[in-house]
Amino acid sequence: MSIYLDSSATTAPRLEVIELVTKILRDGWGNPSSLHSWGERAALILEKARWQVADLLNASSPDNIIFTSGGTEADNLAIFGITSHYHQPQHLIISSVEHSAIARPVEFLEKKGWQVTKLPVNRQGRVNPEDLKNILQENTVLVSIIYGQSEVGTIQPIKELVNITKNHSQALFHTDAVQVVGHLPVDVENLGVDLLSLSGHKFYSIQGAGALYLKKGISLNPLCHGGGQENGLRGGTPSLPAIASLGLAAHLAQKEIESETLRLIGLRDYFIDLMLSKYPHLSLTGDKYHRLPHHAGFLINYPDKEITGRKIVRDLSLKGIAISAGSACNSGKSLPSPVLLAMGYSPTEALKGIRFSFDRYTTKEDLKLTVGVIDELFLSFFKHHIAE
Repeated sequence: MSIYLDSSATTAPRLEVIELVTKILRDGWGNPSSLHSWGERAALILEKARWQVADLLNASSPDNIIFTSGGTEADNLAIFGITSHYHQPQHLIISSVEHSAIARPVEFLEKKGWQVTKLPVNRQGRVNPEDLKNILQENTVLVSIIYGQSEVGTIQPIKELVNITKNHSQALFHTDAVQVVGHLPVDVENLGVDLLSLSGHKFYSIQGAGALYLKKGISLNPLCHGGGQENGLRGGTPSLPAIASLGLAAHLAQKEIESETLRLIGLRDYFIDLMLSKYPHLSLTGDKYHRLPHHAGFLINYPDKEITGRKIVRDLSLKGIAISAGSACNSGKSLPSPVLLAMGYSPTEALKGIRFSFDRYTTKEDLKLTVGVIDELFLSFFKHHIAE
């Protein structure tokens, strides 16, 4: 048995993407900065990808797209690219459920004297927009709120949060949309965001390419200085195969997103209902209604401390099924999930989260087979309670 249910960590590249990458490695491997024909061919490939990503986001211009190595670099470029303009520490606002790619840079700034306010979330992991209105300050320079939370699947009301920010401050607004882009329609003009991060390998490109959307007129300082690539915001020769694969994945996602999103929502809801009806000692994590279409997260409500999310991940892996215990960036650590802690769960409970995430290759039969394997695992754990 081989069933992959960890697409929030990474997705398998599409066949079309693999074919494109192979072609570029064979015929299009020039340096886009070179003036000869090899460079010109490479530059055309690069700019085509920029147009494709801009189209997916409904960005007003391809110049709004800055290519990076992935979501983490895009997040870091947004945070440090804005804050490095200020000689004196100012005020930042993030949510209490940010990915570590935001939380860690902000922790670094806090140690340097920046004032940081973390918006609290409810038990479903969702912020209250009124809280943002109340904590904006005159010296707030940046608000960064994650769009879709990778661990629990909750989607935040980004457009409403942007409107509050713009109506009550001069702060810029950034969102980490790594889990959303390619799975839900994202229109940066409609959202009103100033900056937005994405990562291609979350929607079927190869690993190694992401992007930061940068609204026209917003100034950033680069993280990496060099030859002036990406309008001077990211020095270094770009990874052309990875960027081209991101562009193609964006183009294909734009064509298919409406039907595929509906299909994934159907699988998600089927799986959530099935799991909750079969196992009384599971509860849903995250918001049931404001939720990523490809995400189902649960908490194991069982007092035995040995039964953790990590144990379930290992046991299912031995059966040929891949899931995760929280974010892929934290799931290898035997520590309570900071996201679940922020949502009000105890340290013991915050060790018991599991995440199933689906992709274009997931079928209903895969989910039925997975539940059958979980039956075997859970029978020994829950047999007394199930009998009741």
